[in-house]
Amino acid sequence: MSQAKKISNALISVFYKDGLEPVVRRLHELGVIIHSTGGTQDFIEQLGIPVVAVEKVTGYPSILGGRVKTLHPKVFGGILARRENAQDMQEAAQYEIPMLDLVIVDLYPFEETVKNTSDEQTIIEKIDIGGVSLIRAAAKNFADTLIVAHKSSYTDLLNLLNTKNGFSDKPDRKQFAAKAFNITSHYDTRIFNWFNGGSKHEFKQSYLNGTTLRYGENPHQQAVFFGEMNEVFSQLHGKELSYNNLVDADAASELVAEFTQPAFAIIKHTNPCGLAQRDTLKQAWKDALAGDPVSAFGGVITCNRNIDKETAQEMDSLFFEVLLAPGYDDGALEILKSKKNRILLVQKPYAKSKLQYKSLLNGVLVQDKDEVSETADMLKPATQKNATVQETADMLFAVRIVKHAKSNTIVLAKNGQLVGIGCGHTSRIDALHHAINKAGEFGLDLHGAVMASDAFFPFPDCVEVAHKAGITAITQPGGSIKDQLSIDYCNANGLAMVFTGIRHFKH
Repeated sequence: MSQAKKISNALISVFYKDGLEPVVRRLHELGVIIHSTGGTQDFIEQLGIPVVAVEKVTGYPSILGGRVKTLHPKVFGGILARRENAQDMQEAAQYEIPMLDLVIVDLYPFEETVKNTSDEQTIIEKIDIGGVSLIRAAAKNFADTLIVAHKSSYTDLLNLLNTKNGFSDKPDRKQFAAKAFNITSHYDTRIFNWFNGGSKHEFKQSYLNGTTLRYGENPHQQAVFFGEMNEVFSQLHGKELSYNNLVDADAASELVAEFTQPAFAIIKHTNPCGLAQRDTLKQAWKDALAGDPVSAFGGVITCNRNIDKETAQEMDSLFFEVLLAPGYDDGALEILKSKKNRILLVQKPYAKSKLQYKSLLNGVLVQDKDEVSETADMLKPATQKNATVQETADMLFAVRIVKHAKSNTIVLAKNGQLVGIGCGHTSRIDALHHAINKAGEFGLDLHGAVMASDAFFPFPDCVEVAHKAGITAITQPGGSIKDQLSIDYCNANGLAMVFTGIRHFKH
C-alpha cells in the first residue's frame, strides 16, 4: 500500500445522521476510538457504541448555544499534526493531543434554509464555522488525515474501510480532500451570494454535481448541465436530454409564462414558430400549429395548462422532440407515450434567477433579465388613428412574442394567434418580408392583423410594406430621429401606431 495509514482515532460531528449508522458500526468493529459531540454523540451512544466526548479532550464545554464546540487547539492539533514531523509530534505528546486520522463532518444546511425562509437570523445561524474549519484542516493535512465531508461519500468510505481493513492510502485521502474542498468552496459561494444580494459586480457560481447530457449542440460535442434540474421539471418519458433540448425548453418555458389564457407555444432553435391563446387548450394547440406546421416538425412544445386527452390526441400525429406542460390528465400521458423517444416533461414552479449569464471571450457576461412585459397603459399613441380594443390586445400579444425571439424580429399577430414571424435577420425589412411570406405560405389572412418590432423604424419602409400586406396597427419602441416619417405614413393611410418606449433586443 502507498503511504498507508491506520485509522485509530476518528472525529464524527454531523448535522444529518441518515446513513451514518453502518459507518459507525464498521469503525467500532475495526477498533477505532470515536470522538464526538452534541447530537452526533447522542446518536452514537444510542447505538450502544462507546464514544469519547470532545469536551473531555478539550476540557471545555460547548458554549454560546452550540456556536463553539470543536474550535480548540487540541482538536485542530490532532487533525493538523504532521505525523512525520518530530516537532509536531513532540508538541502533540506534550499537550496530550490525540491524533485524529479520520474526520467525518458535514455542514449546516445553509442552502436549504435560504430556500425555506427569509428570516435573516435563522439563515445566519445556519452559517457553519466549526464544520468548515474542520473540513479544511483535515483536507489540508490529507497526507495523514482522511476527511469525509458529506453523507454522499459514506458508501465510498465503507468500501475503503472494508477493502483496506481500516487503512487508507495517500491517493485515497487526496481524492476525499478534493471532494471536501469542492463542498466548502460551494458553501462559501452560496453564502457570499446571499450576502451580496444578487449584485452584478461580482461573479461567483458553484454547483456540486453536473448532469451529463446526451451531447452538446452537435453530437461530437460533450455537454454537462450544472444545476438542480429536478427542481425545474420531472421527466416522465423519452430519451435522455441533450444540450439543445434544454436550451429550447428554457426558451419555451420563459415564453409561455407570458400568457395567462390557455396557450401553446412551439419553439424551434429557441425562436417561436407557432403560438396561440384560446378559450380551450385543444383550440390553442390547433391554432399554434397552423401558424407554421412545417417548422413545428421536430420542435419543442410547451403550454400553460395540463394536457387533456383530447388535446393529446390532436398532438400525437406530429413529430416533436420535447413537450413541457404543468401536468397531464388521465389518458393523455398514455397517448403521448406512443413514441418511445418523445420527451415528456412536467414543468414545476421554481425560483428563477433575475440575472442572465453568457460565457464568451475569456470571461462571462452578466446582465439583468428582460422582465418587462408591456401593459395597455404603456402603449403611447403616436398617430391620429387610435387602435381598436382587439388591435390593442393583439399588439400586447405580439410584443410578448417579440421579447423572446432573436433580433432582428418582426411579429405579425391576429386574434391571439401568431400568423407570421421573421427573426434573427440581419435587416428589419428582411424580417418583415419573411413574416409576410410565412403567413402567405400557410394561408393566414393578414388583413386586420398587427405588427410588432423589437426596435424602432429608422425608415418608413417597414410600415409601408406592412400596410400593403393588410396590417392595420403597429407597435414599436419609438426613439428614432426619423420616427416622424413612419408616423406620417400611418396618418396618411389610416394606420394606428403606438410606442412602447421599451426595446427588446435578444442576441
